[in-house]
Amino acid sequence: MSYRKIINDPVYGFITIDDELILTIISHPYYQRLRRIHQMAMAALVYPGAVHTRLHHSLGAYHLMCNAISELKNKGFTITKEEEQGAKGAILLHDIGHGPYSHALEDTLIESVTHEEISLLLMKNINDQMKGQLQVAIDIFTDKHPKKFLHQLVSGQLDVDRMDYLMRDSFFTGVNEGVIGYDRILKMLTVHNGELMIEEKGIYSIEKFLVSRRLMYWQVYLHKTVLSAEKMLVNIIKRAKEIKAESPSATLNIFLSDDYKHHGIEKFLTEFCDLDDYDLLTAIKYWINSPDRILSFLCRGIINRDLLKVKYFSRPIPGELLNRKKEEVCKKLNITQEEASYLTFTGETENKTYNTLDEHIHILFKDGSVKDISKVDNALINQSLFGTVKKFYFCYIK
Repeated sequence: MSYRKIINDPVYGFITIDDELILTIISHPYYQRLRRIHQMAMAALVYPGAVHTRLHHSLGAYHLMCNAISELKNKGFTITKEEEQGAKGAILLHDIGHGPYSHALEDTLIESVTHEEISLLLMKNINDQMKGQLQVAIDIFTDKHPKKFLHQLVSGQLDVDRMDYLMRDSFFTGVNEGVIGYDRILKMLTVHNGELMIEEKGIYSIEKFLVSRRLMYWQVYLHKTVLSAEKMLVNIIKRAKEIKAESPSATLNIFLSDDYKHHGIEKFLTEFCDLDDYDLLTAIKYWINSPDRILSFLCRGIINRDLLKVKYFSRPIPGELLNRKKEEVCKKLNITQEEASYLTFTGETENKTYNTLDEHIHILFKDGSVKDISKVDNALINQSLFGTVKKFYFCYIK
């Protein structure tokens, strides 16, 4: 009797799991931890519905991977059962290395280690536990598998990861600009010379995909209030580390100290997988009563949604404006210049919708020719979607 299980998803309806190996991955404690990691960090302070988790996103990306593989097989491209399992396993586990609050605390809580590196370490760990059954998934994830298009489905300009987070984040925030024609994009997928491409008929769907991505970045991911909350979160961790604050979580304390740096994150994978958003939220509530005024101020601001004011500028913020604001904060709160830098600061952020120096989206024309999407005769893409849009932000007390 064939194996089959369904999961009800608010975005796509029913997601089917028809492979016991896939269910074994989903049932693993390392994977189930993703239930306790928010997909969009602090965005719920602006969009109250944005409380979905990394597990939601992972399952959605898995669903799109299943559809993509089905379409390619129907078009005659050979994908073995082992390769299909590997691609599905790779996309399920691609974000397993995220720490608390996902991207917001990347390189802050766990320094000098990316979530992709931790994902790979955890995949290898699970592979050992499963006696090598994830090796194909690891090869696809690391782009060592001979069929490059399978890796491109996991990580590339047109991967199912991006398709799902646009659809899912749009759904949970209520921002319709992120809705893409993912089903048509999947129908238009093809493979040429071993690489993933889009059939000529899919050009306009790709155009919509790129436009939606840009709009979602500025309207949601880099919304100024979301930015304020996430920078405050970063400063909470930085301040806690600086003053060597202890939290109620023994696991969190490991990563607030330098213990893991001396021995390497590899030695603390079990502790890392015990760490999630709840540890950090508990610590933030605990630190409201910290004797350190800066840590207490920031934590109270997050809990009560009393956030720093933010303004975006098109050019760098003048140093004299920053210094003047810092002096005002120092006098108002009777703190030092160094302490004021946690409450009044500047920085820059950028959005790369389509970077021609990075991965490419190739269009396969009916005559067999191939063009990068940026070279297609299309005014919208040529005029508005190249390069990087950079903005400078200024955070300060109201």
